Amino acid sequence: MKPPRLSPRIDSLPKAELHLHLEGSVQPSTARTLMARHGVKASEQEVLERYAFHDFPGFLETFKWLTSFLREPQDYALVASDLAERLLEQNVVYVEATLSVGVMLLRKQQPEANFEALLCATEPFERRGLCFRWVFDAVRQFGAAAAMEVVQAAKTCKSKGIVAFGIGGDELQVETAAFRPVYERAAELGLHRLIHAGEVGGPERIREAVQLLEVERIGHGIAAIKDRVLMDLLAERKIPLEICPQSNVRTGALARQFSREHVRIAEHPLPAFLRHGIPVVLSTDDPALFHTTLRDEYDAAKQMGLEDSELEQICEMGFQYAFGPASKRRTT
Repeated sequence: MKPPRLSPRIDSLPKAELHLHLEGSVQPSTARTLMARHGVKASEQEVLERYAFHDFPGFLETFKWLTSFLREPQDYALVASDLAERLLEQNVVYVEATLSVGVMLLRKQQPEANFEALLCATEPFERRGLCFRWVFDAVRQFGAAAAMEVVQAAKTCKSKGIVAFGIGGDELQVETAAFRPVYERAAELGLHRLIHAGEVGGPERIREAVQLLEVERIGHGIAAIKDRVLMDLLAERKIPLEICPQSNVRTGALARQFSREHVRIAEHPLPAFLRHGIPVVLSTDDPALFHTTLRDEYDAAKQMGLEDSELEQICEMGFQYAFGPASKRRTT
């Protein structure tokens, strides 16, 4: 059975995407180009097999493998240009792209040089109607000291295009409280604060992020469905959940939250969050790795039973809860 198609009205609306990892946007064909640049040979089938993981650990391994071919500023520029073209095709006019600066530092790269290349690569797309802003991202399992280095890199880069600091990676590693000084420093520098929480971890990770780190948006946050009091808190404080349905299904994160082996996209708690009054922004997470687009994510939301008026509300919230000048980019 084919999934329901979006109405022309919803499909044509300008959109913002707020949870998108640049490294996870690398298409298989681009991955082969990057590999060839660095003297690594691989067949198309070998690369496609890397993109066919079946669980969250498999996803992390693929992400690690893929980022190993992002070695020079020109590599980042190529990926950003490719991503920008794909976003424009979907009526995306504003994006907050997450950049794995923690991985750059681990690999002894210069974030300033890579970031300058990204700015140069994305500048032409501003004239075509696509505004890029950036989230500097640390890796949770690398620890608090490494995360502080990411905050310092954001300071060194000195760009109004860097709007936030976040932490991704394995949320089951390292206690949340360890990162409190890091988030305090990010706030001192004027950076907005994000974190991945409640993706594979429980609702307590979300509550800790809100209460200890004072984050302004939550990456994923699907575990909140298991805690009504937490849902009330998110709704009261208007803390958005960055929902990535295809990601949650394909990593097994949603099945884990439901303690089941498999779940269908229609079982996603997105409608429950929205109807509870929790702000929701819809995103792709790692679109190439999860074989999705923002259009596909809106289509998935429709499969969950959302009405067009609710889809339009979600679209509006993408601009409302952006950290950069997204509202200025919206046209009806």
